[in-house]
Amino acid sequence: MTHDDNTADAVTGPGGTPPGPSAVRPASSSDVDGESTGRDTAPSPADAALPPELAPAALTLFGDRLDLAAAYAELLATDGVVRGLIGPREAPRIWDRHLLNCAAVAERIPDGATVLDVGSGAGLPGLVLAIARPDLTVTLIEPLARRTSFLIEVVERLGLAKSVRVFRGRADEAASGSSGREPISGDVVTARAVAPLDRLAGWSLPLAVRGGRLLALKGSSAAAEIEEHADVVARLGGGEPAVRLCGVGVIDPPTTVVEIVRERMVGPARPSAKKRARGGRSRRG
Repeated sequence: MTHDDNTADAVTGPGGTPPGPSAVRPASSSDVDGESTGRDTAPSPADAALPPELAPAALTLFGDRLDLAAAYAELLATDGVVRGLIGPREAPRIWDRHLLNCAAVAERIPDGATVLDVGSGAGLPGLVLAIARPDLTVTLIEPLARRTSFLIEVVERLGLAKSVRVFRGRADEAASGSSGREPISGDVVTARAVAPLDRLAGWSLPLAVRGGRLLALKGSSAAAEIEEHADVVARLGGGEPAVRLCGVGVIDPPTTVVEIVRERMVGPARPSAKKRARGGRSRRG
């Protein structure tokens, strides 16, 4: 039985029941992110090799868990490519463009924090943070079955089931609870390449505890997005967005992060007034 990617349910690491075989299809040369790769060769573990010039940064960010990060890089460059989660052209750039870029964000996360990763996809940045920081408890939130299947397999193969949970569903379902599930929240909510800041804040801030924060990995658009969407963020209970550069002096360029603290707990919208009958009189039962 295959699972429809639009159907949401919860899958946990320890004790969870993974969905059945997902509708996984191999990535073609023009498959991932609409990018024509022009490459027909099978993915190779060699694509995930750590470039010597990046070894010092990798050791700084992953420490004694560097071997675990290397195992994840290999899974991304092989299974991740075959299953359409990583573009073939991304495989040789996994370390600098993905793993180190994500791991640098760990410096903005307090010790022992609970982290919720929205739109986790192939596990970026959530799984990277779980590898770099064994003190964290991480929940990977992802609605698509083929992606959650991959995430569950990676968590098991890397031996991370005690600290990493996979939640199949949307961010709003995680925040409000659905199908008998309890709402979840965390100290830190992370997201990478998910949506513009206004929509991302609407999905992510309800997942953060009061005083918790959203860490949104952004590129050169960070300042422009803050200027455009700061009012929306404030209405959602967020404080003033700030741009943070992570990994300064370790990676080049550093990772650009928009950080928003949840200052207020904004409740649900009030229900509209009871409709009146024509002529302005209230309906009577």
